[in-house]
Amino acid sequence: MQALNEINVNSLLDTTISLTVAFLLGGLIGFERQYRQRTAGLRTNVLVAVGAAIFVDMANRLYGGEGAVRVVAYVVSGIGFLGAGVIMREQGNVRGINTAATIWGSAAVGACAGADLILEAAIGTFYVLAANTLLRPVVNQINRQPLDTVAVEMTNIFHVITARERQEDALALLELTLEQANHPIVDDDIQPFGDNDVEIEATLADSSVNVDELDGLVRKLKRQPVIKQVYWNQSTTD
Repeated sequence: MQALNEINVNSLLDTTISLTVAFLLGGLIGFERQYRQRTAGLRTNVLVAVGAAIFVDMANRLYGGEGAVRVVAYVVSGIGFLGAGVIMREQGNVRGINTAATIWGSAAVGACAGADLILEAAIGTFYVLAANTLLRPVVNQINRQPLDTVAVEMTNIFHVITARERQEDALALLELTLEQANHPIVDDDIQPFGDNDVEIEATLADSSVNVDELDGLVRKLKRQPVIKQVYWNQSTTD
């Protein structure tokens, strides 16, 4: 009976409007992601926006503006775990950061809707969509420009595939080979690769390298029985 006494028609109408706005605006953001076949698509962005709206609307109703502000803070920090789930590492490259940032934007839109900031939610949706659509040609144009090797710092990473039980031997061999060639390693990471193998990622300390020299090291390492596969790649760093 206590639950029935808590029913407030005006508050219920306000909640319905907030969640409907979050659903529609989150759907707009999610539609763009779904159209581009991204990891987090239509349903994910709608759920994030609506979920954020529910929490903020509930806190706003129970504790007022101060409670809503606290919940928004929790939404901002908590949504990072969901965003981290869509970031994938593939052959030394990080993918999914833009999708994770979009999820973060959906949460912000939902929080605005839950706080009855409808126009602010709509403006936020516009800018999230603009970042993913209007800026795409600009990014593509920049990416087509030749790199200024003086201004751009490069990270060079060696990748070695070896049997799980031989990973220590392979890592020691890789470190020794690179050190003898005056290419010390600043960081290494070992990840599972299939059922029986592992992938060793070794990041070199130097950002400026001789490509032919590193290719020669790859050919040298390939001749070692402990190593099944080896290659190296470059990526830009901020």
